[in-house]
Amino acid sequence: MDESLNQAEAAEEFGGAAAAAEGFAVFEPRRALAAARAWARGRAAGLACAALLALMSLQMLAVVWRKSITVDEVVMIPAAYYHLAAGNCQLVHEHPPLSKLLAGVPLLFLQPGETDPRKWDQAPDSPIGKWTYEERFWEDNPRLFESISFWARVPMILLTVLTGLLVFAFARDLFGDAAAVLAVALYALEPTVLAHGRVVQTDVPAAFGFLLTTYALYKYLRAPTPKRALLLGAAGGAACLTKFSMLMVAPAIGVVLLVLWWRGRKSKGSAKSLALHAALTTLAALFVINAAYFFDHRPLGFEGVKWLHEGAPNHPDAVVNFVNVVTYVLPTDFVLGALWQVWHNGAGHNAGLLGMYSRTGWWYYFPVAFALKTTLPFLLLSLAALGWAFARVVRGRDRRFLFLLVPFAFYAAASMAGALNLGVRYFLPAYMFLFIAGGALLERMWRARSSRPAGAILAAALLAWVCVEAARAYPDHMTYMNQLAYRQPHWWYLSDSNVEWGDDVRELAEYLKSKGETKVRAMTLGGFLTLHHYGVDYLDALAVPKGPPPRYTAVGASFLNGSTVPDNAGEWKPASDAERVNYFDEYRRRTPERIFGGSIYLFRED
Repeated sequence: MDESLNQAEAAEEFGGAAAAAEGFAVFEPRRALAAARAWARGRAAGLACAALLALMSLQMLAVVWRKSITVDEVVMIPAAYYHLAAGNCQLVHEHPPLSKLLAGVPLLFLQPGETDPRKWDQAPDSPIGKWTYEERFWEDNPRLFESISFWARVPMILLTVLTGLLVFAFARDLFGDAAAVLAVALYALEPTVLAHGRVVQTDVPAAFGFLLTTYALYKYLRAPTPKRALLLGAAGGAACLTKFSMLMVAPAIGVVLLVLWWRGRKSKGSAKSLALHAALTTLAALFVINAAYFFDHRPLGFEGVKWLHEGAPNHPDAVVNFVNVVTYVLPTDFVLGALWQVWHNGAGHNAGLLGMYSRTGWWYYFPVAFALKTTLPFLLLSLAALGWAFARVVRGRDRRFLFLLVPFAFYAAASMAGALNLGVRYFLPAYMFLFIAGGALLERMWRARSSRPAGAILAAALLAWVCVEAARAYPDHMTYMNQLAYRQPHWWYLSDSNVEWGDDVRELAEYLKSKGETKVRAMTLGGFLTLHHYGVDYLDALAVPKGPPPRYTAVGASFLNGSTVPDNAGEWKPASDAERVNYFDEYRRRTPERIFGGSIYLFRED
């Protein structure tokens, strides 16, 4: 029998050789399967990363399909289309244009109707002019409301995937394939990333920009070349286009280059080379920023000068002159947007934390928000990974961890020093370094399984727990809180986008229509503009009712909290502490008929 098999194999080989000699392609299943296995083994880490990010994308797409746009997207999406259609970034210039430019690309194919800015009664850069455009954009496109809402968010998901690939690349360079896959798993399963990775806003883009700049700096320090200096500048410029807080990368890069110059100052060749690299980095950053703003250096208009005078009443002319000079180098809207953020940080923003209220925030806000909004297993892993990384630097002199610890500490310190406590989303750039450190620690625990099986079991348990929490959070990632927030309603612990951001309006409308209701008294973020697109009229809960009141009242979590309230019931004056807390005190003591996504509380009035 063996002899016959050998003969058959020999015949097969002879036939294959003969066929090859005659110029025919021969399919050999065994060899093809072996080649496929070898190919997959050689790319196992990349394939695992792709699978994780593909599942992440599908999950975010599913949520986008069922969730409405957030209150910020009411403004950001019209601005996205305006930037590309008008070719300038005047509208919503308080945010850099990168996320808006990406979100606007699909809208060019949808071709929504819009009001010609030249026919506005107000200047496009005036507050009333901006709001007129944004409101009318949605009102002029009722039939495209769903399509615009969906397709504008798809590029954000793609950018979130790109950020995951960057996490993978950086982690693999530092710690190898296994650690990189585990880092991506932590990234793809984190509710905060899943919540904001689908939103047209600046938070995940900022995480991408900050990590990209850190990675480019890592590459440059390993081999300082003109090419890598250019890439570092381009990365820094791109970071500044994601969120104005990312301007912090400029002094950080400057300090690094200054240290390098100090170390090599005695060598003329080294000093000249470093000067060239610094110039290339600066030029690349300036080019990227100017290109994103369409190289628009228009003179300050009346509204811009007026705003600068109001924002700097002590030295208005000096500020205007400064802006006029800077706009020769940087785009006008970039400069105005950065100054607006400086003003906003100085003025503060209403926020709630653990039953307290403040406009200027708390230095410990982000540590508390992180502890409540991230999953418990990732919280524990992050603390352990930070301690382990610090020990590796101090005891083992392992410099790889400096590229995680230093940027994490730098960003965390800057966040805690700021006055804007609008949500844990502001802390997302710091998350990226925790994902990488956490992945490295899990890989280390698993690799030592033969000598320390308990560590490997713990690593597997933590990863399994992360998966369970990700499933538990779906689809309400935006309002997710872990088991530490069990004693009080979520709105008591935090406010704003942590507990409500307007994306549960669709579910509210569907429920009301199922009850035969077409009107609702409401006070929710964004609902005043989006609810009627789903077939339900929004009646201001604080306005004097005209006619019989509806059977239901909907109150958003941020309004129940008391940190988000109208300005003194329409009088455009800041509400007093007593007014803010007591506006919706009645509803805090009542049991809602239904809670939508953890963010909108519906009360029956009859």
